[in-house]
Amino acid sequence: MTKKILISLAAIVALVSGVLYGKGLLNVHQGDHPPATLAALSPEKAPKSAPDIGFTDAKGVRHALSELKGRYVLLNMWATWCAPCVSELPALAQLKRSVPSLRVVAVDLTGHETPAQADAFLKSHHAGALDTLVDTEVTFMRSFGVAALPTTVLIDPTGKVIARAEGPAQWAAPESIDYFKNLAGS
Repeated sequence: MTKKILISLAAIVALVSGVLYGKGLLNVHQGDHPPATLAALSPEKAPKSAPDIGFTDAKGVRHALSELKGRYVLLNMWATWCAPCVSELPALAQLKRSVPSLRVVAVDLTGHETPAQADAFLKSHHAGALDTLVDTEVTFMRSFGVAALPTTVLIDPTGKVIARAEGPAQWAAPESIDYFKNLAGS
């Protein structure tokens, strides 16, 4: 008799869970979608490979974007003259510290900054935790189709752009950090 009761209860739980899931009240994939704090981050309908372009680090060494494959990459494109860009740099630095398994990359697109100038700028704006990276060949805006700054793209470990944010986001909000920890496996 006990076995029949347990089977009946299991069937009822499965049925109720199925109904709740179907109505969107129980979402087992909740971590797959960005939280409201990342409303600016929209999934790409058809993810495409990120362009294999390069940037220069603080030491003047050139690196290819493809070198970052194998991990999730949050690529932020900013400029010193862009107030929303500058205001979100500390949040990006906080996200980088909070989610070490996520590669947070902020590339200066100002166009006339040297890596040393960009490094000093980041440090003076409480974003020294970010690596100093500069688009010295002025290729990022065209290659990523950037119409406004800041623009941020999320690249999966295979090198595909899976989401894009045009404009600032709350990168260091607790819900945002939790989302990226879940995504990147921290």
